[in-house]
Amino acid sequence: MTTLSFSEAATNAVRYWERMRLVYNGALLLVVVANFAVLYPVSRQSLTVQLGLLLFLLAVLANVAYCGAYVVDVFAQMTGYESHWKRFRWVLFMIGVVFAGVLAYLWTTGLFSHIKD
Repeated sequence: MTTLSFSEAATNAVRYWERMRLVYNGALLLVVVANFAVLYPVSRQSLTVQLGLLLFLLAVLANVAYCGAYVVDVFAQMTGYESHWKRFRWVLFMIGVVFAGVLAYLWTTGLFSHIKD
């Protein structure tokens, strides 16, 4: 049982997680668009440049948080459990997507239900 070097583990992590980032961003976009549609009469009224900038900021922060998976992945690959980890790292991905999706839902519910006076 040989462990990977840092370089090999990091390369493998980039290969896996960057491909999955598209799925992650797509899932979050779906949550935001669906929530906008469900709250439509009110959500339409909340559209402003400031809201667009805030949504952009939240999307960037969601992608920064996504990078936290690299720390766990590279560490796990450099242990003797590398083969087990590679079979089950999708679990970490799913937990992250669900967590981020819940946060996106809660944030957009608050943002889209705001009615201007």
